[in-house]
Amino acid sequence: MRVGLFLATINPIATPEYVSSFARAAEERGFDSLWVGEHALLFDDYDSPYPYSEDGKLIGLTSESGMLDPFLALTWAAAATREIKLATGICILPQRNPVYTAKEVATLDWLSGGRTILGLGIGWLEEEFRSLGVPFERRAARCAEYVEVLKRLWCDAVSNHEGEFHRLVNARCYPKPVQDPHPPILFGGESDAALRRAAGLGDGWFGFNHTPQTAAECLVRLTHVLEMEGRRLADLEISVSPYLQPSEGADLARFEDLGVDRCVLLAMAPTVEKIPPTLDAVAREYGLAT
Repeated sequence: MRVGLFLATINPIATPEYVSSFARAAEERGFDSLWVGEHALLFDDYDSPYPYSEDGKLIGLTSESGMLDPFLALTWAAAATREIKLATGICILPQRNPVYTAKEVATLDWLSGGRTILGLGIGWLEEEFRSLGVPFERRAARCAEYVEVLKRLWCDAVSNHEGEFHRLVNARCYPKPVQDPHPPILFGGESDAALRRAAGLGDGWFGFNHTPQTAAECLVRLTHVLEMEGRRLADLEISVSPYLQPSEGADLARFEDLGVDRCVLLAMAPTVEKIPPTLDAVAREYGLAT
């Protein structure tokens, strides 16, 4: 069982020193991956319901917290490390330009020596989409098409694509990612539609805010959807995060018994000085060498 960590990329915690120090400390303690989220914009008031809280509001983020750009933050972390994987959990693909996203992912993979994991989702904050000039409606179809655009730009010497949402004509995008054929693509989300995306388009699934019990329920549903696609759970890389749910080291064995490959933990150190003792405690609890 691999164990990853969320890297806080919020203001004012995520200073340059904090990001590099956290990344180095995580690698030194045997954590396999760093995960960052994405929101280009946050709002004082919003009507869109956040799917992971009872009141429909973001947990632990205010409108002034902000978040670093995920790929710039991971590139900064990559420069401070040598082996740890660098993951988005998640990148909101349908509100982005797919060409620039392909370029950013390929650049991160190139500069890091092939350490990128691309976690994708369709987003939930309609106000953010509107402010970015992207329709909220049909974002799932837009996401699916953009995944194909990414693959064409990463895998083809000359890239072409003709679709509803994007068009490429004899385009060249270099450098290509180091990983062949491309960095693994994971899909987040627990809805039936999200699980179908993971089963049909993904190399993996990223489950968020789960206990072993709730993860088990999702994985039963995912297994059923995969069977309809002619695939098995073992064909996907399964990453699950307890996030704000109660969690302990013994949960790793419970997750592993379900077919989970990686557990992604939230380990918030409020200052640079608190990073070593915070990660030492997590490493001990979850059985990693220190």
